[in-house]
Amino acid sequence: MQKAFEIAFIGGGVNSAIGEVHKAASQMDGRFKLVAGAFSTHVDVNKQTAEVWGVAPDRVYADYKELLVAEKGKLDAVVVLAPTDYHEEIVVAALRAGFAVICEKSLATSVAEGNAIADAVAETKQFFCTTYNYTGYPMVRELKQWIEDGKLGKIQQVQVEMPQEGFLRLGSNGAPPKPQAWRLKDTVIPKISLDLGSHLHNMVYFLTGERPTRIIADEATYGLFPQIVDNVGALVRYTNDVRAQIWFSKTALGNRNGLRIRVYGSEGSAEWFQLEPETLKVCDLQGRVSLSDRTGDVKIANLPRYNRFKAGHPAGFIEAFANYYRDIADCLEQFRATGSFTSKYVCGIKTSLEGLAMMEAAAISAKSQKWEDI
Repeated sequence: MQKAFEIAFIGGGVNSAIGEVHKAASQMDGRFKLVAGAFSTHVDVNKQTAEVWGVAPDRVYADYKELLVAEKGKLDAVVVLAPTDYHEEIVVAALRAGFAVICEKSLATSVAEGNAIADAVAETKQFFCTTYNYTGYPMVRELKQWIEDGKLGKIQQVQVEMPQEGFLRLGSNGAPPKPQAWRLKDTVIPKISLDLGSHLHNMVYFLTGERPTRIIADEATYGLFPQIVDNVGALVRYTNDVRAQIWFSKTALGNRNGLRIRVYGSEGSAEWFQLEPETLKVCDLQGRVSLSDRTGDVKIANLPRYNRFKAGHPAGFIEAFANYYRDIADCLEQFRATGSFTSKYVCGIKTSLEGLAMMEAAAISAKSQKWEDI
């Protein structure tokens, strides 16, 4: 039986948006064990999180600096779940202190910060990856395999969208939304582009293997927070003459989280929708439309690791995240044995940095109203 990798969380307390998800996903398959943390700068939240998750009091720290000193040589990795504004500071410090780092997306808030992290990865030669959980869905991975096998022919276009409503929708009592404070301050790249846009960049690259080269984008503000961008649309040119249309929003009423992917090739097309994650809708050259799921003619989605329970019982968001964490564990093992890792599923520093470059170019394009190089 494999020994679980022992990890600590920096950020991700019980009051955060992502802490519980990372906790559940990282430990679902027994590959990781949460043993330490600096979960929050708020003393009561830090203490409460440790109690709820069963972390020993003597391994709970007031801040990440204390953790890096006290846990040196004791952990297999740290997981950085603090707000994106603090990623550069924390990740660079952790790498230089000798820790492997698993970082919540987005990598950082700008290309300059991302480059600082990339330099630290190169300098320290430590393990580093970012988490992009949507690529962990079995049928998304099946779609990737179909594209690699040429089932859709040459890929020509990708349409990917991620509409949400959280900056406009009122509560059941009519109360306005109350996003976390750090989400309400745009810097070089709008927070929505770091939060949602980075997922869409990652998804297009994950599926097609193509790199973005040029972008023209439009930004708008429709919601209750006039100081920030909350709607972005873009046309993107990719290598190998692939085109993409991208839209993400936090003011699209009626959409809780409407991630949808459409891929069009010379011999067919495929569509996947996150709220119906078990199926791919496929169309061939004769216009015949069919649905494929984990029980169909598939290579990836029917593997035992993706079938914790049989088809007909949908695998959801946390299971997809757990699939990604399992891949990270495999990469950590590979890194320990060889000093490097390769993975068709886990996002490393190069692609993470490219996502920042694309989102920064989008922000520049929205102001110049011109195509910009990435």
